[in-house]
Amino acid sequence: MAADTLKSGAGAGGAAAVRRLLLDNGALTALIVLVVAMSALSGDFLTTDNLLNVGVQAAVTAILAFGVTFVIVSAGIDLSVGSVAALSATVLAWSATSHGVPVVIAVVLAVATGIAAGLVNGFLVAYGKLPPFIATLAMLSVARGLSLVISEGSPIAFPDSVSHLGDTLGGWLPVPVLVMVVMGLIAAFVLGRTYIGRSMYAIGGNEEAARLSGLRVKRQKLAIYAFSGVFAAAAGVVLAARLSSAQPQAADGYELDAIAAVVIGGASLAGGTGKASGTLIGALILAVLRNGLNLLNVSAFWQQVVIGVVIALAVLLDTVRRKAGAAPVASGTGGDRGRQAATYGLAAVVTVAIVGATSFLHSGSSSASTPKMGLSLSTLNNPFFVQIRAGAQAEAKKLGVDLTVTDAQNDASQQANQLQNFTSSSLGAIIVNPVDSDAASNSVKAADKAKIPVIAVDRGVNKATVDALVASDNVAGGELAAKTIAEKLGGQGRIVILQGQAGTSAARERAEGFAKGLKAYPGIKVLAQQPADFDRTKGLDVMSNLLQAHPDVQGVVAANDEMALGAIKALGSKAGKSVSVVGFDGTPDGLAAVKAGTLYASVAQQPSQLGKIAVDNALRAVQGKKVEQTVKVPVKVVTKENVAGFSG
Repeated sequence: MAADTLKSGAGAGGAAAVRRLLLDNGALTALIVLVVAMSALSGDFLTTDNLLNVGVQAAVTAILAFGVTFVIVSAGIDLSVGSVAALSATVLAWSATSHGVPVVIAVVLAVATGIAAGLVNGFLVAYGKLPPFIATLAMLSVARGLSLVISEGSPIAFPDSVSHLGDTLGGWLPVPVLVMVVMGLIAAFVLGRTYIGRSMYAIGGNEEAARLSGLRVKRQKLAIYAFSGVFAAAAGVVLAARLSSAQPQAADGYELDAIAAVVIGGASLAGGTGKASGTLIGALILAVLRNGLNLLNVSAFWQQVVIGVVIALAVLLDTVRRKAGAAPVASGTGGDRGRQAATYGLAAVVTVAIVGATSFLHSGSSSASTPKMGLSLSTLNNPFFVQIRAGAQAEAKKLGVDLTVTDAQNDASQQANQLQNFTSSSLGAIIVNPVDSDAASNSVKAADKAKIPVIAVDRGVNKATVDALVASDNVAGGELAAKTIAEKLGGQGRIVILQGQAGTSAARERAEGFAKGLKAYPGIKVLAQQPADFDRTKGLDVMSNLLQAHPDVQGVVAANDEMALGAIKALGSKAGKSVSVVGFDGTPDGLAAVKAGTLYASVAQQPSQLGKIAVDNALRAVQGKKVEQTVKVPVKVVTKENVAGFSG
């Protein structure tokens, strides 16, 4: 009986020990499970190139998250890091390339920009008594606005000497991964070995107790937010180096990924707990998820759902861990660090063993005879690009091509990640609709190096060679739109122009076309030009505002049909009667409005034809056949007279 009891107790103790180990290392356990699952599901996941891709794709989020860790440990929040990253990179590029400032000084200015933004945040929180959420939300808007003002809404080429941060050492080790490791070590040192680090835990645990014990809490908060600004600046420089240009819209929404990485890594939003290693694991989890889901051809929309579920589960795990009395995730003693190192070592051994076993699932499998291609679209939140996808998928099905489609969500960095994934998957060909023509260049060069044909669709790729460009001419289309509205008004009238999203090549080119076309009609007066970001709701809001200042407007030119439809809603009964509206793209909703008479015309690019022709040319390139370097799909002005015969 005694022996049975002892055995039972030992068994229970072992189970409890395993349970405690899993609870104390929930993020690490989740990462191991993800790596094993992705290795089992995709034979392309467990390759050296792809694993390095995961590291590169985690780098910017991890660097941002290290800075956010300081803030969250001290029971704060920083929503501005993505915008501060973009602003710092813009300052560097602007000062070095546009004003001839030495690169070293330009880098110092970029870091100083991050520090300044952090100090403003810290001052508003510590001395202005603003909630961290509000203070950093304000900085998010200010920093993004300054980035757009400095860059005038256009990407700025990055200095070559700094762009090497986006390269590799020895031809295989990515520099962004090295920067991530260095910044992680700095963050770990600050948290575990410095006075300011201990102050962060004290303030996050109990701010009032920290103040009564002699800590200068207000000064410490200034330093904490300044640290966050420094890490944001470093992340911005690394991101811009990857893209070879400072993008004013870069890192949009990255603050949410950074906060998610910190929380997934075991930190509590209530403050007092968190560590750099946990944050790194959290960033790697997000990168593995996105990489694996790309390889498995999971929709970008579902990817957002999955990541949201992972964040919720991470917070739930933190709650379970606390109720179970698990060890707090904080900077521990030397013994704690030793046990932690042993845990990580054991985890690595277990992961290698299991992944090695799962790799047999994919060994010996012969390559399929079906040609495989990848299509990376700038966004699927726009009917025009949805039609490109539809045309491409229909043609791929007809030709027996296995086509994987991804959505970059108007994020040049996310598109770079997707193109890297395509390249490491050794697809037969890649079709890319660039978010930005400059930012896609490095990824296209990597595909060229891997001898994978690249077809650009709708927008070209600068500073890189593509096998073919399938596009209509945005500038020529803009000129047609200007001519159409001018002739409708008889060469005399007052119009407003709704511009696309600042920083995108389509917005710049169409605006250039509008300006060129209107030069021939001096009687047309442009009352206002305002961006509405290619969005119908923003088109409605912007047009409603412009009507207050310019009730006598006679015409509207919009850089896409979505904004034109928003403007029509704002105009109400005036649309198609006293005010003529011209759109761009020839989307189904736009064509319906043309039929109804509320939209006078749409400059149609025949997007489904773009997708179809891109797949045709990609397959020809895969088969080694000759393809034309430039394939122009003509634009066409669609009005009520000819809309019935237009198919798109």
